[in-house]
Formats: sequence, structure tokens, C-alpha cells
Amino acid sequence: MNKRNGILLTFVVLKFMLQYALVNETYELHRDEFLHLDQGNHLAWGFVSVPPLTSCISKVIYFFGNTLFWIRFFPALFGALTLVLVWKAVEELKGNLFALILAATALLFSVLLRLNILYQPNSLDVLCWTAFYFTFLKYINSTNSKWLYAGAFIFAIGFLNKYNIVFILIGLLPAILLTAQRPIFYKSAFYKAILMTLLLIAPNLWWQYVHHFPVFHHLKELTDTQLVNVSRLGFLKEQVLYFLGASFVLFAAFYALVFYVPFNKYRVFLWSFCITLAVFIYLKAKGYYAIGLYPIYLAFGSVYLGEVLKGTRTRANYWRIACILLPFLFFIPMYNTAFPNKSPAYILEHPDTYRALGLLKWEDGKDHALPQDFADMLGWKELADKVDLAFSTLPEREPTLVLCDNYGQAGAINYYKKTKQMTAVSFNADYIHWMELDKKYVNLIRIKNYGEVAEELRTTSPLFVSTTIADSVVNPYAREFGTTIFIFRKARIDVNERIRQEIATYGNY
Repeated sequence: MNKRNGILLTFVVLKFMLQYALVNETYELHRDEFLHLDQGNHLAWGFVSVPPLTSCISKVIYFFGNTLFWIRFFPALFGALTLVLVWKAVEELKGNLFALILAATALLFSVLLRLNILYQPNSLDVLCWTAFYFTFLKYINSTNSKWLYAGAFIFAIGFLNKYNIVFILIGLLPAILLTAQRPIFYKSAFYKAILMTLLLIAPNLWWQYVHHFPVFHHLKELTDTQLVNVSRLGFLKEQVLYFLGASFVLFAAFYALVFYVPFNKYRVFLWSFCITLAVFIYLKAKGYYAIGLYPIYLAFGSVYLGEVLKGTRTRANYWRIACILLPFLFFIPMYNTAFPNKSPAYILEHPDTYRALGLLKWEDGKDHALPQDFADMLGWKELADKVDLAFSTLPEREPTLVLCDNYGQAGAINYYKKTKQMTAVSFNADYIHWMELDKKYVNLIRIKNYGEVAEELRTTSPLFVSTTIADSVVNPYAREFGTTIFIFRKARIDVNERIRQEIATYGNY
């Protein structure tokens, strides 16, 4: 193993170690993780919430035992591969050893440490953006059509993982028209690559068509409930924070793409960045949607700084050391706030720092006691254990429906449950398609959000012979605090028919 590969391996190992070390043992999985894991039990070419690839990865996790180690492993792996690709991009740009170390350090101590904690499509999304840009970089340098096909394959993988990757083309295709790379549109390989992509994603497109394009309903719901609370200024603020310690590397990249002569042929990357970011701003996208834009530019900036600071002069050595140290030094204060490595009690004792960084603001636009993602990693096992206990009080011969208010509740119960015959569902997200209507339900265990107890008693109690409030989530730090467990016994109605009626009200998605 040569020196460069040894250094790269060191960065990869450090990446994995940090990903496992940055989560306090107090925290459980995030609500989104439970949904994605449950999708592994229902493999399909599409889902209401995400494309199908995540479910396949979940199936692999189940094969390895469905343990926390493997759930954490895959996002860490995708983050490590992103680091490797940036390293390879620096090599492709003829960067020196300093440039390689700088790019790896800048990426390691960035927002990816936070992103790669959770098992969500986002980590693979950033990897696919970086890989796609890397293949285009290789194509520019070689004009070899094989890189167009490689890019087509990567785009298809990215599309089957998260539709967000469509924005990479929204930015790149106009950028190609504006630069010297426009002859690509005259190549037959370009259109063959497009056809290849369409063939690879066709099963998911067909699934969307058959199910009346639920992705558009999901986007509308997202816009109405979450993006409406997103400000364009807040979006830009988040962009600065994501790579704060490496901001000088990004500025160097943009400067070099404009003024550094050896980078003239790569100017398409500058236009692509500007157009894509402008579209995100116009659409009031969530800040993290744009994270995939940045890794490739860390490569450009590092290579340029490697040339500027090249030499053996003492002053140059000091500047090189300072550049490598800066991302780490900025990471130190972020270590204390941006990661779920502090207990809820600690955060409640030190709220000012979190509030100043906007970390206490949830998607409802209001400040809360904990960051939303942290609160979404608490109370789930408590809920599942209490539902298990409630289920055990009912006769086995009487089929019981476990109906939740949201996908996080249903996914957590299914993940932690001890009673195999119990399966939780919801009219929320993908669970609406997973109702087991072949059973003639007699009883109902209803998991209801905090603050809706009276309404549930008023509307549901008359439909059953008896009603019991079994328990509730008492962890005050959990987002699910106060979520209540009802037991409704002996239905007076046809529960299955009522379920069908409720599903019908949600439309074909």
C-alpha cells in the first residue's frame, strides 16, 4: 500500500469511528428510520414516500440481523464512499498530497457527519450526486463515452433512491448549453445514455403511473405542511453552516472556476452550481436538499489551493497546516450542538446556543425544547412496549387492529414488538397500502397523538362495547410525549368495512 492509499484508508476508518461515536446512547432510531426499515418487509417498485431502493437496503439489514450496528453502518458507508470519490476527483484534477488531505478533511468535518448518522435516503443521495459529477469530470477529461453510460447508471440509482437527484440535471443541462461542453448534445452516446436511464427507472415510473403518481400528492403535502415554513434566507443560512469550516475551500473553488486558466474547461460546474442553487431557492426547498452539490467543489478548491500554496517556503507550510486545521477547529463547537451526542437534560440546561443556531426550530416554524430530529429519536421503545402489553390483554382468538396516527408510531411498534402476530398500521404514508384486510377485526388498539384524547373517545367509543385508556408515552423529551394508547373491545360495526371506507377517502395514492 502506497502512502496516499494509506492516508485515504485512515480517513475512511476515522469516518466510520466518528459516525458511531456521535450518537448518545439515550437516543433510539429516528421516526423516518422505522418507516424505511419497515419498507423492507414490503418490497415493491415504489412507495408513497420514497422510491424503492431504500427498501432493498432494508432487506439487506434484516438479513444481517436488523441490529443498530447495521442500521448505522450503511449511511456511514455511503459517507465514506463520498469521501473516497472526492479524493479520486482531486487525483483526476492532478492535485498534490496537500490537496488530497485538505479535501478529505473538509468533507470529513462537515454536515455529512450529521447526515450520515441516520438511515435515510439522504446519505446515498449525496453519494450519487458526487458520483454523477465525478463521472462528468472524467468525461470532460477523456471524452470517452463510457463515462456517459456510467453517469446514466449512477443517475438511475440516485433516482431509485431519492427523486431529489432530478435537480442535478435541472442545473447541469442548461450549464452545458452555456459552455464549451455543448457538443455533448451531438453525440449519439448521450441519447443512448438517456435511454439507458429511462429503461433502468421504468419499473418505478410504471408503478407511479399505476398508483396515479403518489409522488405529486406527497410533494403537495410536503409543500403545504413543511415547505410553507421554510424561508429563502433560512435556506441560505443553512448552506453556509453545512461546510462552515471549509467555506474558504468552496470560495477557492468558485474563484478558480472563474479565473484559474487550467480550470476553464470545467466552468460548466460553476454554472451548474448557480442554476441548481437558484432553483432550490426559488422553490423554497429544505436546506439539506442541496448538500449533494458541494463535495465535488471541495475537490476543485483543494486542488487550486494546493497550487497556490505549493512549495517548501516556511510561510507556505504554515498556511497549509492552517488550512487543514481550520475545518477541524470549526467542528469543535459544532460537536457540542449539531449532533445527538448530548443528553436531553444537557440541552435543556444549555438552550441558548441551540436556539441561536436555529436548531430548536421545528418544521412547524416554532421553537421547542429539543431539536426536532433529537426529539424524534426518543420514546419509541416505550411506546412499543406499552402497546405490546395492551395487546397481550386481548384474547388471541379475537383479531385486533393496531392503528396508529403516523408512520413513526407504526414503524417503531413493528420494529420493537415482542408479539409476532401483532402488526401496526396507519393511514399515514405507505402503511395505507399494508392493511391486512383478510382478518375479521374484533378489537382495536388505537395510538393517538397528544391532545386528541377527548375527540377519540367521542368518535370511536360508541363503535365498541368497551373502552380503556391503557397508557401513554411519558418521556417528556420525546416528540411523541403524551401519545395515548386506547383499547376498544368488541366492535359494534364491521371494522374492515370502515377501514375500506377510510382508505377510499385518501384517494388512489
